[in-house]
Amino acid sequence: MRTQAPVRLGDVADLPPELFQHWVHAHEEDSGDVQVYRPADHPLPPARGRRGFELKPDGELILYGPGPSDRPVATTGRWSSSGAGRVRLGDRELEIVSVSGDRLTARWSGG
Repeated sequence: MRTQAPVRLGDVADLPPELFQHWVHAHEEDSGDVQVYRPADHPLPPARGRRGFELKPDGELILYGPGPSDRPVATTGRWSSSGAGRVRLGDRELEIVSVSGDRLTARWSGG
């Protein structure tokens, strides 16, 4: 049985605690290359195929994307810290521009 390397506590400590929740892309609020995410329970206008993600402090990643019937489908993976305010999700990196309990702004690179 293969085990996944745990996220080092220092990595989690480098990230704001507000980041650890289910975020949904609020594309209506995007500005340039900065994407805006809202908590999953935030009221957003109806939109087809909203994407989102959830980071867990233990290194688990849940990606949400549209399924065949446009209902969200979850896939799991692992995340890791890649420096101050940066998170690596597979071959992509998320740069956290700002985060609060009800709004995350970020830039994606790679992939």
